[in-house]
Amino acid sequence: MILSARRITKRFPGVTALENVSFDLDSGEIHALCGENGAGKSTLIKLLSGIHPYGSYEGTLEVNGDEARFRGIADSAAAGVAVIYQELALVEEMTVAENIFLGCEPRRFGLIDTARMHREAAALLKKFQIEIAPSTPVSQLGVGQKQLVEIVKALGKHSRILILDEPTAALAEHEARILLNTLRDLRGRGIACIYISHRLDEVFALADRITVLRDGGTVFTCKASGTNKAHVIRNMVGREITELFPRVVRMGAGLRMPALEVKALTVADPRTGRERLSDLTFSVGPGEVVGIGGLMGSGRTELLMHLFGAWGHRMFGSVALAGKPLHASTPAAVLSKGMALVSEERRRYGLVMEQSIGFNLSLSSLRKLSTLGMLSETREHERNFAFFRRFRVKAPGLGSRVSKLSGGNQQKVVLAKVLMTDPSVVLLDEPTRGIDVGAKTEIYELINDLTAAGKAVILVSSELPELLGMSDRILMLHEGRISGEFGPGATQEELLAAAMGTPIAPPARPLPKYLLPPTFYLPTL
Repeated sequence: MILSARRITKRFPGVTALENVSFDLDSGEIHALCGENGAGKSTLIKLLSGIHPYGSYEGTLEVNGDEARFRGIADSAAAGVAVIYQELALVEEMTVAENIFLGCEPRRFGLIDTARMHREAAALLKKFQIEIAPSTPVSQLGVGQKQLVEIVKALGKHSRILILDEPTAALAEHEARILLNTLRDLRGRGIACIYISHRLDEVFALADRITVLRDGGTVFTCKASGTNKAHVIRNMVGREITELFPRVVRMGAGLRMPALEVKALTVADPRTGRERLSDLTFSVGPGEVVGIGGLMGSGRTELLMHLFGAWGHRMFGSVALAGKPLHASTPAAVLSKGMALVSEERRRYGLVMEQSIGFNLSLSSLRKLSTLGMLSETREHERNFAFFRRFRVKAPGLGSRVSKLSGGNQQKVVLAKVLMTDPSVVLLDEPTRGIDVGAKTEIYELINDLTAAGKAVILVSSELPELLGMSDRILMLHEGRISGEFGPGATQEELLAAAMGTPIAPPARPLPKYLLPPTFYLPTL
């Protein structure tokens, strides 16, 4: 046994995050840690990595049979523990090579040997089949590419215990496959991995054992071969989930006027001036969900950011909301016209991390909460509290700092903040990234509530089952162009082929729902 945690209890003011948690890890084992957001997974990781130092918790931690008294991150790293957190820890202004070797740069005559650092970084990237130049500034990478750099940074330290927190959340399918194969190879070399993921297909394809946490306590530990997904989900959420993608009545589907209409949209990258999105034409009707998929770098995020006025130089084309041309070029202006965005980078674009939940919730709605320029604190508190309860944010109250919340609860705050603006068109960029199955179900129900109220939704997702389960139509992007449009009955294979630019069948192009008679979906019993 390489690592052991016994009867760990960790308390914060007003909250017990872990209570009598026990966990162990063998050499050459991949041990999956599952649980809802807020179950205690992140707290346990921070304890193992030295962020929560010895003396701040009760219980015993051992590494290689010796009691571990980590006073900080350096002690944990010295014991052979490397952690890849769900939220990235890269220096945007530095290159890929500089980030990989940050703190352990190769030196010659007391100076950093830049040439050697770039050679070794290139060798590591090649080893893990990652096509990123070592000299590339991290600020120029997408979220998925940054995640890959974070993984290489950890694996390059030759640690004996590797902890991965949602490592594939931002990765396309082929990138996730590369990572999983790499972890299997590391297992063969005797390296132990703690693997945290809400993607249970990955968990069962990879893990030797599974431990489930719920409400800060250990529910069970067993071999992956001795359980199944339904059993794990039931123990994670404490209830049975019979339908992951619920269907409801969509009242706005029969309206004639598109809520959002995009014609021949062509956009240049503001940094390079090169064409990034090419001749995109599509529409979204009230009460409709249009899913957008594609591999990393296909232009999904750039499209949503441009529609929201936050990225790109428009070369050609037009955008219209409810039949009226949209000329707004800033996020504030677009928001005032009724279109809102939930960004995939919630910590960077969606939240003020050191402020309270209440501050963040009302940030985009201050005008709606004000009279003659004066903010009504009573109205603000009532509105904030209503959304706080509606989204079931797990926190002591509105005054809790957002940085102290789990990733899933931070995402709930972002969604609540956006919907407080009462938009007619909602752009969702990876809204369930890093979210557990219970919270996913809540977000899917929320999307159905939006469409039932006649809102139009664009859903960008890397998860093909999510696109198929939640979308009325799906557009696949490849190198900035629409490579296929799919309706009901599409398969994952067809979507992936279109994403790779090699469609295996002529794209189906059904009429948008706003051109069809009203359709009613009855809930599945």
